[in-house]
Amino acid sequence: MRLIRGLGPSDSRASTAAAVHGAVVTIGNFDGLHRGHQAVLGRLLEAAQDRQAPSVLMTFEPLPREYFGSRPEAPDPPGRLQRLRDRLITLGDTALEAVWILRFDAQLAGLSATAFIEEVLHQRLGAQHVLVGDDFRFGRGREGDQAFMRREGERLGFSVEGTPTVADAEGRISSTRVRAAALDGDFTRMAELLGRPYRLHGRVAHGDKRGRTIGFPTANLRMGPWPLALRGVFSGWLRRASGEALPAVANIGWRPTVAGTEQRLEAHVLEGSPDLYGEAVCFEPIARVRGEQRFDGLDALRAQIARDVETARQQIAEFS
Repeated sequence: MRLIRGLGPSDSRASTAAAVHGAVVTIGNFDGLHRGHQAVLGRLLEAAQDRQAPSVLMTFEPLPREYFGSRPEAPDPPGRLQRLRDRLITLGDTALEAVWILRFDAQLAGLSATAFIEEVLHQRLGAQHVLVGDDFRFGRGREGDQAFMRREGERLGFSVEGTPTVADAEGRISSTRVRAAALDGDFTRMAELLGRPYRLHGRVAHGDKRGRTIGFPTANLRMGPWPLALRGVFSGWLRRASGEALPAVANIGWRPTVAGTEQRLEAHVLEGSPDLYGEAVCFEPIARVRGEQRFDGLDALRAQIARDVETARQQIAEFS
């Protein structure tokens, strides 16, 4: 799978873009890559095969709602289900030809719908077929929609297709529903909507070693600046690249007790103390233990973690 970033001038980007010129493309946030998104990807791959064309998924980082939500006049955006790393790992398991990541910034937000189609889809990508949803909006002030793109496609020589909708007994499968299940700590429901277990990936980095000093060493994964939908303490499995699944309890958040300044996933392995530094791992939560809390000092934190460990052991035993 090729990875293309941005729109600015770059020899390497130009050569990569040339390799997927004339693509069949779909555009969206694809947060969570749930079953609805998977249906879109399936249709994208079919259309690309029919046309003997490259398949390209175009997405954004940060997500548009995060860019607008980070401004003082806008409300906080909802937490994301996946960081970019998680999205790319999930997409890497598909037959997708390329992922084109556009940085959502003032320049991109300021492009008119016409300019986005002409400069990005037509000139840069040479798209011959575009798949977008009925609710897809784009361009400055969200002025463009699917009907507008169809008209522009006719003018510029590419076709536009509506994406398939996937529903269950409760309605359309969406990132909003997956996010609601995450907030409820219902990971069985999340897996049903995603079509796979929910996992957060990362490489174990050195932390401040504070967990070790209070008797609970942790494997630390940096989760980036954009808030996740999942926040609090969870029981689950820390999975190594070898396939080994280690029972663990993990805190996801900003660690308010120690005035943390970055979002982390800190996983304490319940059995043994394996050396995980530098390893690529993923955490698969199975149950919620509690929400994120601030404690009055390390002694109170240590006592709560001991209770969390016992709760996690019981939850893991129930799911095993």
